[in-house]
Amino acid sequence: MTDEALFAGPAIRRLRKREGLTQAATAARLDISPSYLNLIERNQRPVSARVMMQLVEQFDFDPRSLREDEAIGGIDGLARRFADERFADLGIDREEMQEFLALAPQAAAAFARLYDKVAPAGGASDDPLSASRREIERWRNHFADLDIAAEELADDMRLSRGDIGLALTERLRERHQLSVRILPRDVLPDSLRRLDLHARQVQLSEMLSIPSRNFQLALQLAQLEFADGIGAVAKGARFDDEVARALFARHLNGYVAAALLMPYGRFLRACEATGYDLPVLERRFGVSFEQLAHRLTTLQRVGQRGLPFFMVRLDRAGQFSKTFTGASTALFVESGASCPLWHAHRAFDRAGDLQVQFVALDNSGDRDGGWLTMARTVEGSGAPGEAQFVVAVGIEAVLAADLAQSRGISLRPDDAQPIGPGCARCHRAGCSQRSLPPAGRKLAFDTVRRGVTPFEFAPD
Repeated sequence: MTDEALFAGPAIRRLRKREGLTQAATAARLDISPSYLNLIERNQRPVSARVMMQLVEQFDFDPRSLREDEAIGGIDGLARRFADERFADLGIDREEMQEFLALAPQAAAAFARLYDKVAPAGGASDDPLSASRREIERWRNHFADLDIAAEELADDMRLSRGDIGLALTERLRERHQLSVRILPRDVLPDSLRRLDLHARQVQLSEMLSIPSRNFQLALQLAQLEFADGIGAVAKGARFDDEVARALFARHLNGYVAAALLMPYGRFLRACEATGYDLPVLERRFGVSFEQLAHRLTTLQRVGQRGLPFFMVRLDRAGQFSKTFTGASTALFVESGASCPLWHAHRAFDRAGDLQVQFVALDNSGDRDGGWLTMARTVEGSGAPGEAQFVVAVGIEAVLAADLAQSRGISLRPDDAQPIGPGCARCHRAGCSQRSLPPAGRKLAFDTVRRGVTPFEFAPD
């Protein structure tokens, strides 16, 4: 597999202007022709390895500056921001966004920075959780160094042990002189896990399921053995709020824990061998549906990429408490609201059943290629019967034909259920489920007729 060509014309042009050089003078120092440099600056030729080496040698150039787009999440991060209802009337498509990012990356970064600082249309101001989520998005929820280190440790523990819970327990005992103790609920009424250094114990609530116990042990091991690596990644993030940094570090700890329970290479091979069969993968790795959903969004190792899933967790009020798009382009889950026509909501009334649905985003008459989504109820950790959520994962329909859960599901575009990104942002006309008028659209009123929806609006 060849590496993706690197087009970085604007960055090269900024460097030349900063040095006060003409194209001819710059080309001479790079040992290329002025016409070739002109093509590079216009993004009509990629930057070759030889030219890159010359840039580094002649101008003390930092190659990382050629990836300004990563700071805003690439084209998907830019598309998420342009999906704001305040830009709906401009008709900016993905191709135009790609051109903006390629030709004026600094301007795109400036737009993203300003957008992130301004309160969104709904009125909710920026907050530490949103900042943490943006940093996860910037990494596309794949932290290669942490993943590799966790895989190496997991492989080491499995050399002579088959049970991951036992392996984690023995690792804590042998390496850290910590025993594991399961305590009654009345002893740990408000805690899932507690580290008691005086007693040299990792104390777990009896209310945790076996997958949750294993995950808590893996979390404890991550905090003890991966603190430096996690701290380095968290420290490198650009946060204005230390609460955001703490939230990001907490995510990284969970990331390492999942990588210990589902080591990358073995997990990806199992996914491909089973057609990403979710129930089979749950049982094979001894994990919960929610843990599995998290892991599916992280499979982006160079040379070993898995399918690009997104994952969300929502409550009965339709609020998203978790959103991970990974390498997916599912912008409709970034809106903070969901469509009642999506079967993820139906899952609450069918506890434990996997709800599989083919949906397509329908907004102003334009449909994406559609998404195969799979949703199921999960209980809050350590609170069986008290807290219930739905976790949903999804993937583009064009990639879903060979999945185990797609059997018997028609993926023809005409058979997709149209959904929207929440009523306030959805411009689909004639929807009987509509609860709110679409923002930015002029409502229409007819005194002689009553439609199926209380909010009708004029077409574009």
